[in-house]
Amino acid sequence: MIADEPVSYPGARRPDRKRFVDSSGVRIAVYEWGDERARPLLLVHGGFDFAGTFDVFAPLLAQAGWRVVSFDHRGHGDSAHPALYSWDADVRDTRAVLDSVSHKPMPMIGHSKGGALLTQLIEAHPHRASAFVNIDGLPGRRRHPDVADHERTRLVAAELAGWLDHRRRSAKKERKPGTIDELARRRARMNPRLSLAWLRYLVPIGAQRSSDGWRWKIDPSLRFGGFGPWRPDWSLERLPGFPVPLVGVVGLVHEEMGWGTHPDEIRPYLPSGVRVEAFADAGHFVHIEKPREVADLALRFFQSVGA
Repeated sequence: MIADEPVSYPGARRPDRKRFVDSSGVRIAVYEWGDERARPLLLVHGGFDFAGTFDVFAPLLAQAGWRVVSFDHRGHGDSAHPALYSWDADVRDTRAVLDSVSHKPMPMIGHSKGGALLTQLIEAHPHRASAFVNIDGLPGRRRHPDVADHERTRLVAAELAGWLDHRRRSAKKERKPGTIDELARRRARMNPRLSLAWLRYLVPIGAQRSSDGWRWKIDPSLRFGGFGPWRPDWSLERLPGFPVPLVGVVGLVHEEMGWGTHPDEIRPYLPSGVRVEAFADAGHFVHIEKPREVADLALRFFQSVGA
């Protein structure tokens, strides 16, 4: 078992194993719940989260007989903080974790950014996935402007320059320290529907303690929308040809961190047989608000398609 500072939350269980994978020179922290000899299932977390946010959800899947594998994205949790970030680098990291587990198809579950990453990875490598549950990471109809090629080149140049300027300004920044309660309350601003008890549970896992307090282990140079180049509508336009069995899960209560995708928006783009399960009384973190319901939904789906 992983030796962590003692923390507790009803139903939460820390992973049974922890290891590291090299992804083109970047050290990625990998975690597993369940029997190491069982069939693997991949979980991918969202932006500004870490694998520990699955500590209630993942054990429910492991109890059903799966070897549940997750990892901290680069710049998050215990994974390395590289010099630069990109969407494609995150996809490569996911592929490196997959390669460390099995080259056979396996079921996958992704939340938010993790759902979008897996959507792209599965489109490129459909032979790696047997089925996919996308939790509030389905693309919406937020179109990017249709601009001329020369203007698009200028936009790319401006975006790259802006990112590099931000990176230079933030290179020596540190996250603000605080007590466990203070960090939990800060996170509550982005996760307003999650209980303070759950957010306090996450602090000793997703933060590190130094002489002046706790700091979240998330690279301070990261910023919202800084995982590109990627746009939701790029994925939406390819969704009709999605190559593996898919179920979408969305929480209909609006939250700042949410994607705001409504099932009615994307149904015209879904391949035949694909459904979207909506939870009217849950928000963006539906798998944390309703872990048993979402786990049971995923398990029934995987069984129904022989994943």
